[in-house]
Amino acid sequence: MNYNPKFALPFLLFSIIVQAQGLMSEKNDFTRQDTLRGTITPERAWWDLTYYHLNVKVEPDTKFISGSNTIQYKVIDNQKELQIDLQPPLKITKVLYEGEVLQVRNDGNAHFVKLNTIQDIGSVQTIEVFYEGYPKEAIRAPWDGGFSWKKDNNGNDFVATSCQGLGASVWWPCKDHMYDEVDSMLISVNAPKDLMDVSNGRLRSVEQYGDTKTYSWFVSNPINNYGVNVNIGDYVHFSEKYDGEKGFLDLDYYVLKDNLEKAKEHFKDAPKMMKAFEHWFGPYPFYEDGFKLVEVPYLGMEHQSSVTYGNQYKKGYLGRDLSGTGWGLKFDFIIIHEAGHEWFANNITNKDIADMWIHESFTAYSENLFLDYYYGKQASADYVVGTRKLIQNDRPLIGKYNVNNEGSGDMYYKGANMLHTLRQLINDDEKWRSILRGMNKTFYHQTVSTKQIEDFLTEKSGIDLTAFFEQYLRTVKIPTLEYSVNNKILKYRWTNTVSNFNMPVQVSLNSKELWLSPTSNWTTTTLDSKLESLEVDRDFYVNVNPI
Repeated sequence: MNYNPKFALPFLLFSIIVQAQGLMSEKNDFTRQDTLRGTITPERAWWDLTYYHLNVKVEPDTKFISGSNTIQYKVIDNQKELQIDLQPPLKITKVLYEGEVLQVRNDGNAHFVKLNTIQDIGSVQTIEVFYEGYPKEAIRAPWDGGFSWKKDNNGNDFVATSCQGLGASVWWPCKDHMYDEVDSMLISVNAPKDLMDVSNGRLRSVEQYGDTKTYSWFVSNPINNYGVNVNIGDYVHFSEKYDGEKGFLDLDYYVLKDNLEKAKEHFKDAPKMMKAFEHWFGPYPFYEDGFKLVEVPYLGMEHQSSVTYGNQYKKGYLGRDLSGTGWGLKFDFIIIHEAGHEWFANNITNKDIADMWIHESFTAYSENLFLDYYYGKQASADYVVGTRKLIQNDRPLIGKYNVNNEGSGDMYYKGANMLHTLRQLINDDEKWRSILRGMNKTFYHQTVSTKQIEDFLTEKSGIDLTAFFEQYLRTVKIPTLEYSVNNKILKYRWTNTVSNFNMPVQVSLNSKELWLSPTSNWTTTTLDSKLESLEVDRDFYVNVNPI
C-alpha cells in the first residue's frame, strides 16, 4: 500500500497516508455489510477456490465493463448457497451451472447463488458469473480504489485498476475474502486494438476481434483477489534476465512509449531490489509467473507479479525522503516498497485484514534492509529510526476481526521499528536473516494469522515474545525506561507497559555499553563511579524518563 503525495512535510504526509482507501481510519460502528464482507460466512466456508477465468471487456470511451468470471471450486461440505461478492453499481446479469440459470439472492455487495442440488464432497464444480456496468471510478487512486480512467500525454487512454481494502469486488465478481486464495487464474482483458493490456502472470495469447484485442494472462501461483489487476495503455516493453536463487528470472517492464529511455535507466533499481530481498527473505516467490513493473496513472500498488509504478521516475517518495536522513533518496520508494510486498502480502498473506500489519510492517521494514544490503547497518538504522516521526500512536496496529477492518496506519513505521527492535533482541544478524527467510519458506503461498507469525518468531528466536507483541501490536503505549540515580545507586524499571513486559535493553552508562533487564519492578544496581550519562541505544523503540 502507498502514500499520498499532497504534502511535503513528512508528518502531514503521513496524516493522510493512513486514510488509505478509507479503511485505516477509525471505525467503531459496523454494519451487516461489513460483517458479510469480513466474515468467513457459511456461504463461503463450504467451498474452496481452485481456479478463476476472469474475462472482461473494458471500454474506455464509455467507462463501461462487461464480462464473466468462471469460478471453479472444490466442495468441502454439504451446502446449497455460495456467496459471490460484487459491488454496485456493477450488476450480476446471470449465473450458470452446467448451462442452467441459477437463482441469485442479493444483499448489498453480497450475492447468494442457490444451487438446485447439494454437490458431492470432494468434487470439483464450476459456475459462471456474468456481470456488467459502470464500475466505481477511483478519484484518488490507489486510496479510494476502483478504475482509473486517464489519458497519457499523447491523448491515448491510460486505464488501471486498484482495489486494496475496498476489495476486488469493486470491479469483478469473486469470493472477496483474504482467507481463500485461488490456486491459479486466467485473466482475459479485451481492450481497444491500438492499446495493450498488462495483467498478472505470463502472457498466454493475444487475439484480435475487429477493433479490439484480447490479452490473456495466466497466473500459475495462488493469488489474492486485490492483487489481480488490469492495466491498459500505449505500452512498450523491455526486459532482462536476473540470475536468482532459483535460476533465471524474467524481469519485464511495461512503460508508456515516451518514457522508455528514462525507464531503462531508472528501473535499474529492480534487479538491485531482487538481489537484496532474495538475500534477506529468500527466493522470489513467483518465478513461474515472472516479475513485472508496469507504469500506471497513479502512484503504485503491490499487484502480484505485476507491480504497478507511478513514482514519476524519481528517487525517494516522489522525490522526498520519508526518513529525513538522506538515505531515502538512495532508491525509488515505489519500486522497493511495492516489490517488497511480493514476499509480505503476496507470498505470506493475512487471512483477515485486521492483521494487515503482517503485510505493511515487514514491507516498510524491507526498505531499511535494502539500505542495509547496499550501504550498511548504520545507514539502515538511520533510515528506520528517522521514520519514527511519522508514528502517531493513535490506535493499535491490529484492527477488529471479521468486519473488514484494518488497524492503524502505524502498521508501516511503528511496525518497522518494532521489527528493528526485535532484531536487536535477537542480537545475531545471521540468525535474524535465517528467521526472515524461514518465514517465507514455512508460510510459502499461505494465508496466515497474527498468532502464527508470533508463534513462529517466538520459536525461532528462542525468546518469549508474548508481552513484546502484546505491547507493540495491541496497545498504543510506548515502553518507557524510568530511572533514578542517588550517588552511585541506579534504579530502573519499565513503565507504560503491559503485564509481564520484561524486554532487555542496551544502554550506554558513562559511555560504557551494557544490557539492562528491567521489569515493572524497580531494579537496583551499584555503579563503579558517579553516573554522568545514561543513553538507551537508539535502535530500541522505547522512551526514557529520568527521575
